[in-house]
Amino acid sequence: MTTERLTRCAVLAALALAFSYLESMFPLPLPLPGVKLGLANIVTVFALYALGAAEAAAILLVRVLLGAMFAGNATALLYSLLGGFSALLAMLLLRRCAPLSVYGVSVGGAAAHNCGQIGAALLLLGSAAPLAYLPALLLVSLFTGALTGFIAALLFRAMANTNLMKP
Repeated sequence: MTTERLTRCAVLAALALAFSYLESMFPLPLPLPGVKLGLANIVTVFALYALGAAEAAAILLVRVLLGAMFAGNATALLYSLLGGFSALLAMLLLRRCAPLSVYGVSVGGAAAHNCGQIGAALLLLGSAAPLAYLPALLLVSLFTGALTGFIAALLFRAMANTNLMKP
């Protein structure tokens, strides 16, 4: 990895961490606990398309580890790891195997993120009760995934002629 690519990853990891922190300060006024817009996932989608899978995974891992360390919440680490890497894996597969736009890839990532977090809840609670929450989360992921995909598409358009979009 060149110094330039490492610097890009570091800046994007810092941005993702900042988005994650900012989002935690302003919970959504929804009757569904724990639902977030997934602003940090904008960076993951962007990194996947602009830098590649390995760099997107590294950025995601740094964001998750530092976010859990700053929050001091080890339980949140499991939720973030399973949710984030489920989303990244789904986005990788959807990007390669299906003729989807960034919107479709992002929606698939949002749905997989929620599935990963439900998986973490199943592991931690040792109960199947969190599965009842999954349909509501998947419905919300349609909107949150479309929003993050839309913002990522705007970023791609704005940065189309910059060096950041060249691998």
